[in-house]
Amino acid sequence: MLPNLKYSFRLLSIGWTFARADALFGLEALNVSPSLLWVCRRVARPHKGKRRGERLAMALTALGPTFIKAGQALSTRADLIGDDLAADLTRLQDNVPPFDVRLAKTTVEEQLGATIADLFSQFDDAPCAAASIAQVHFATTTDGREVAVKILRPNVEQAFQRDIDLMFWIARIVERRMPHYRRLKPVQVVETFANTVRLELDLRFEAAAAEELRANTQNDPDFFVTPVDWERTSRRVLTTGRIRGFSAGDVAGMQAAGIDATATMEKAARSFFNQVFRDGFFHADMHPGNLFVLPDGRLAPVDFGIMGRIDRENQLLLAQILWAFFRHDYHEVARLHHAAGWIPAHVNVDHFAQAVRAVGTPIMGKAMNEISVGRLLGQLIAIAQTFEMEAQPHLLLLQKTMMTAEGVGRGLNPNINMWQLSEPLIREWAKANLSPRAQAKATLRELMGALRDAPRVLKQIKALVERELEGSTP
Repeated sequence: MLPNLKYSFRLLSIGWTFARADALFGLEALNVSPSLLWVCRRVARPHKGKRRGERLAMALTALGPTFIKAGQALSTRADLIGDDLAADLTRLQDNVPPFDVRLAKTTVEEQLGATIADLFSQFDDAPCAAASIAQVHFATTTDGREVAVKILRPNVEQAFQRDIDLMFWIARIVERRMPHYRRLKPVQVVETFANTVRLELDLRFEAAAAEELRANTQNDPDFFVTPVDWERTSRRVLTTGRIRGFSAGDVAGMQAAGIDATATMEKAARSFFNQVFRDGFFHADMHPGNLFVLPDGRLAPVDFGIMGRIDRENQLLLAQILWAFFRHDYHEVARLHHAAGWIPAHVNVDHFAQAVRAVGTPIMGKAMNEISVGRLLGQLIAIAQTFEMEAQPHLLLLQKTMMTAEGVGRGLNPNINMWQLSEPLIREWAKANLSPRAQAKATLRELMGALRDAPRVLKQIKALVERELEGSTP
C-alpha cells in the first residue's frame, strides 16, 4: 500500500476515535483535510460537562499506547496546546488491560533460556501493574529474593513504529504547510519522542539507567535505588528488587505509618536538585506511581525507562535563569536567553525583558510557597511566539520532570512549594559554580586539561602531516 494511502486510512481511524470522544478540535488544529473533518463530524458524539483536555485524553487513551505516550509528552508543550490542555494531559496514565500471563511466562523463558521453575520459586499470575509498553509481575527467586519482573508487551515494537511513522508524516506536513510552527521544530520533537520510546523498548537500557542512578545516589541517605538482577534481565525482561512501601500519592497511608509528608517533600526536593545539578542525570517520569516511600522514610523510585540528561553548559544556564528569576532580575533572564541563542539576534533584549517581567512579577511577587515553576514555564512559553523563541527539544524532559515533581510536592503538602525548599540549594550551588572565582577555576581546569592533552594532539598532528607528505611524494 502506498504510504500516503496507508496513512490516510490510519488518519480516518484516528478521526473516528477523536469524533466519538468529542475531541475533533485536536484534528482541526492540525488543518487536516476538510473532507475528513466533515465525515468525522457526522459521527461525533458530544460529551457535555467534560473539559476539552479531558475529551482529548479520552481519545488518546482509546487510540492506545503510542498515543498515551504522545499525550504525556504533549503535556509538556503548553506552547503548542495551551496551559489548560497541558494540565489535563498531565493526568494521562498508562492504565491499560494486562496481557495473558501465559504469554508473559513464555517471554521470560525464551528471553532468559530457562524455565520459570528454574528461575523463580514463586511467580504471581496477576500483574501488579500494566502499562502501555510492559507489565510487571512480583516473584521470588529460587534463592529467596523478592523481585519485580517487567516484561514487554507482545508486538509492542511494531505497534509503536507504525504510529511513530505516522507522527513523522504529520510533523513533516506541518513544517511544510504551516511555516509559523517551524520554530517549534515538530519533526525534531517527534524524533526526541521516538528516541525515548526506542530506549524504553530495550529493557537492558532501562537496567543500565537504574544502575547509573543507583551508583550516583548510593551515598544519599534518603534515596534508595533497588538493584538490578542482571542474570534475569534481557532485551524484553527486566528483574529488579521488589519495593515495599507507600506510593508518594498515599499521604494518608504515610501519616498512618508515622511518616512525615513534609520531610518526604524535603527529601524529594533535595533528590531532584542533586540529580539535575550534581549528577546531570535524572529520573524523568517520577509521578506518584513511580515514586515510593519506604517504611524508614527513604525515597525509592521505580520504572527507569524515561531518564534525562543535562550537560554542564545547560546546568549553568538553567541555574542562572532560575537564580535571576528568584532575584527578580528580568533583564538578566532576557540576556541569558539571548546569549544562549534561544531568541533570535534581531530581537530587542529590553523588549523581551519587559515581557518576562510581565510574566514573572505576578508569580514571583508571591510568597515563596505560592510560586509555581510549572506555571512560570507555561507563561514564559506563552510569550515565545511573539519573540520567535525556538523550542529546545533537549530540555523537554527536564521541563516535564519539573512540572511532575512540583505536582508530587503539592500532593505531599499543598502549603509548601518544593521550590521554596530548593531555593537555598540553588543559591548555594550558584555561589559555588557561578561566581567569578568559580568560573575562573573551571576555566583553569579546562586549560590544564588541554595542556595535558597537548602532547598527544601534537603527536597525532605530526603523524597526519607525515602521512600527507608521504602521499604527495612523486
